[in-house]
Amino acid sequence: MAINIAPLTEGHADTRQRGHRGFVLGMLCFVYVLNFLDRQLVSILAKPIQDSLQITDSQLGYITGFYFALFYCFIAIPVGWLADRTNRVKILSLACGLWSAATVACGMASSYGQLVAARMAVGVGEAGGVPPSYAIISDSFPREQRGSAMGIFNLGPPLGSALGVAFGASLAAAYDWRVPFYVVGAIGVVTAIVVYLLVPEPVRGRFDPKPAATAPVQGFGQAIIGFFSNKLLAVAALASGAANFITYGLSNFATLFLMREKGMTLDQVAIWYALAVGIGMGTGIFVSGKLIDRFAVRNKAAYASIPAFSLVLALPFFLGFATADRWEVALALLFVPLFLNSFFLPATVTFVQGEVAPAARVISGALLLLVMNLVGLGLGPTFVGFASDYFRADYGPHSLQMAFYALAPMYLIAALLFLWLARLIKAEGRA
Repeated sequence: MAINIAPLTEGHADTRQRGHRGFVLGMLCFVYVLNFLDRQLVSILAKPIQDSLQITDSQLGYITGFYFALFYCFIAIPVGWLADRTNRVKILSLACGLWSAATVACGMASSYGQLVAARMAVGVGEAGGVPPSYAIISDSFPREQRGSAMGIFNLGPPLGSALGVAFGASLAAAYDWRVPFYVVGAIGVVTAIVVYLLVPEPVRGRFDPKPAATAPVQGFGQAIIGFFSNKLLAVAALASGAANFITYGLSNFATLFLMREKGMTLDQVAIWYALAVGIGMGTGIFVSGKLIDRFAVRNKAAYASIPAFSLVLALPFFLGFATADRWEVALALLFVPLFLNSFFLPATVTFVQGEVAPAARVISGALLLLVMNLVGLGLGPTFVGFASDYFRADYGPHSLQMAFYALAPMYLIAALLFLWLARLIKAEGRA
């Protein structure tokens, strides 16, 4: 009898540990779903908001892009530095409560200026959401499982977008465009309390080699200089920014494009576009994480070559989406870019988190997001909105189609940057 107790206990302990990790990952993913859902509501409800507040495509681009990113990106750096020295779970909980309350304020806005102020407050809160989560996951999962874990965590954007489309559009169609902001904001406040009470703070560097796990904590300036002086990290951030330029430039105007230029109704958006985003982006990010775990162990350059290949493959389908004359055809073609566009996300995040010391993971994630979102979120929607207004004089109701054509070259630019990163990784391996 006594001989069998130890293996049984170890098995039960291992099962409990896996269950604990699964709970933590599930909670972090749900918070990320809310993070992205709150962020995307303005884009999803662009048409009724434009009709209500009388704002232009350029103003919409600023409010979903530059104005939001300005606060989101820069505040993430001091928040990340603080989280590396304090309790990351508490920082995440506080941030979730703040951005959720600001989301409610977005629904109360009666002018463009008030909506801008509320969106900036959402950006301030969301700055403390993703970087701490990256670090918590990295200290909860061993290195060989992090790609899949990051892939599951990064299901937050597609699930958030899909739920935002489904529930946001449905509630707006049934009641008013303000109601989704109230409902989602209230859910976020409750979630913040649950995270604070139930998610434990993991030990820093638990699954890392001892020299990395015991590396001294860097000062604020040292951490920033160390990140950008590392050529691999700097190029990874720049390449991700270029890919994010496409992701946000497309997603922040896709609903408006399908409704205004392809004839989709809000009810159809709530069903079909939600399914395309949820299934397309969700499976793409999940598959990307699995591919990273499989190939990056043998060939580290796969962190960069996989995103490069996915972007090149997505380009012709993106052009077909912009060219299609019916929303059914456009949405079918859009499914492929939705699947492929976000391959870079699990790859880059996993790469960066593995390249830095555990004590610098949150601020490194924040610096990665600074570049990724300042270029992608800050400039992508701003560029598409500006281009649409620029082309309006010559192309009238098809101005957004021309703006998407202008966005297309960024696919090749981002792919070339990832190929450059792959060469740098290979050169480092040879050295």
